[in-house]
Amino acid sequence: MQYLIVKYLITAGVVVLVSELAKRSDKLGGLVAALPLVTVLTLIWLYVEQQPVSKIANHAWYTFWYVIPTLPMFLAFPLLLPKIGFWPTLLACVVITVICFSLFAVVAKRWGIELL
Repeated sequence: MQYLIVKYLITAGVVVLVSELAKRSDKLGGLVAALPLVTVLTLIWLYVEQQPVSKIANHAWYTFWYVIPTLPMFLAFPLLLPKIGFWPTLLACVVITVICFSLFAVVAKRWGIELL
């Protein structure tokens, strides 16, 4: 149980660090947020928890493919935010991401990459 608490605290600490950095500097906050910190932590947790190498490698592989269709969201968000407000923009970006992911999965399947 203690291990789980430490795991949660470290992971939450990363999120708090990014949000605090973003308050102080848009560029630095964006840079740190763009780093694959959650993925790196996940890979570390999987390794520490003695998951098979294939599981760890698959996580990195699928993360790569899942990142690509999320990129349009980061372009749409700053364009929509001043026009429609935060919550509608967030919802629109989720919809954009789901649509992009669905289309990307269909295209990727043609090359033998099964994302769904």
